[in-house]
Amino acid sequence: MATATTAPASRSRPPGGSPAARRRSLLQRRQARTAWLLALPFLLLFAAFTAGPVFASLLMSFTDMRSTDVRSPFAVDLAAFDNYTALFQDDLFRKVAGNTAIFVLVGVPLTMVLALAAAVGLNNITRLRAFYRLGYYLPVVTSIVAVSVVWRFLLQPDTGPINQLLGAVGIGGPDWLGDPSLALPSLIVMAAWRNLGTLMVIFLAGLQTVPRELLEAAEVDGAGRWHRFRYVTLPLLRPTLLFGAVITGIGYLQFFEEPFVMTNGGPLNATRSVSYYIYDQFSFGNYGYAAAASYVLFVAIVALTAIQFRALRPKT
Repeated sequence: MATATTAPASRSRPPGGSPAARRRSLLQRRQARTAWLLALPFLLLFAAFTAGPVFASLLMSFTDMRSTDVRSPFAVDLAAFDNYTALFQDDLFRKVAGNTAIFVLVGVPLTMVLALAAAVGLNNITRLRAFYRLGYYLPVVTSIVAVSVVWRFLLQPDTGPINQLLGAVGIGGPDWLGDPSLALPSLIVMAAWRNLGTLMVIFLAGLQTVPRELLEAAEVDGAGRWHRFRYVTLPLLRPTLLFGAVITGIGYLQFFEEPFVMTNGGPLNATRSVSYYIYDQFSFGNYGYAAAASYVLFVAIVALTAIQFRALRPKT
């Protein structure tokens, strides 16, 4: 007689999973609470001194707030987009925006080319490399005010060493900082000289990551020095070039100290930048108007960065 066998009843899993899973979940929740607790001081400071003021300045840009409204900031009138409309109708703002655009469009490529040339040169030498690297980087760690004062002395029309050297060979030196057509190019040259040290160090680090095997293989295939640089080194440097272009572009869009110390924005507003314009508007007490100009500059920084990412991102 056949006997029927019955399958053992399956054990029902307790709610919430196995004990080990519950312990892991409890441990993760405790770790998360501890992490948030440790981050709380930073979050409070960030909200109070960074996120809060940024949000307040954004709201301020849509009001007619002036320095006289500081005691009653909630009594200001809403201006909607009037500040932004007035900005683009202001001839002076268009002038300083053009100055800033020239400073960026000329200064960023010039600085990158000089820094890349210096990095390639240093990468090909072995003796005194640290000495030359220190020499190129020294202007970066020097105060921008000190650098500007020295360059203002060098570019003096009568007593400046540059014009004296030109005069020694029979060339009459111009008024570098007093001529509206030369003042901005003079500041661009000074900024490129000061900032190429940062990019030189970055590019030198990038060059040292290029596999030597690829360069040797290209040389075996008959590629000359220029072709090896153009078709092997530069493509591998695209992430490094992108980083250098972004940080330089952001810095140059906000240039302020150079014209403030050397030219006071002159002559004829030829060196006045958007940052200088914002500084002036805050000084005049036009807080809402200045905040609007600040956010226009912020949008320009975002747009330039997006263009640089699109142009220099590594090709897949």
